Amino acid sequence: MALIKLQEKDSTEFKRLMQESFQLGYEEVIGKCKELILPEKDIDECLNRKNIYAYLLKNNEEILGGAIVEINEKTQTNQLDFLFVNVHSQNAGIGQKIWREIENLYPNTKIWKTCTPYFDKRNIHFYVNRLGFHIVEFYNEKHPDKNWDENHPMEDQEMFEFEKIMGNRHTYIR
Repeated sequence: MALIKLQEKDSTEFKRLMQESFQLGYEEVIGKCKELILPEKDIDECLNRKNIYAYLLKNNEEILGGAIVEINEKTQTNQLDFLFVNVHSQNAGIGQKIWREIENLYPNTKIWKTCTPYFDKRNIHFYVNRLGFHIVEFYNEKHPDKNWDENHPMEDQEMFEFEKIMGNRHTYIR
């Protein structure tokens, strides 16, 4: 198994597997949904932003999962935009392996940030109990910064924001 940068030849499969993983996670909790929870245009918009890096974990030629991160070299406050595990590879420590490799790629990171929907208890458990993130914000209809995309199928879902402050080598005051 190796974490490698996303290459054009794997791009279509990477996006399809990510969509499948997010769709399954949503439908296991909320129920069947006609729309794609993660439209390809959302993935493409993310991939086309500045300072974005995409990785996939492969075992031979099989994509086991992947991640998209946004790296700020100046502040070293970095963002995990997406992390997914192939639906056929879940519950085998793949997500943790991907994350350990990402952390190893960016050892100067002071803070990692990410978010996940409130309904997704499995993800909340993963980020808090497995990866060491802390919940720092709860977005809902009463949050002053609520800014949902009204056309997105998850536009009314509440979200948690997470942070992971890296090691004792950095001082950070929030």
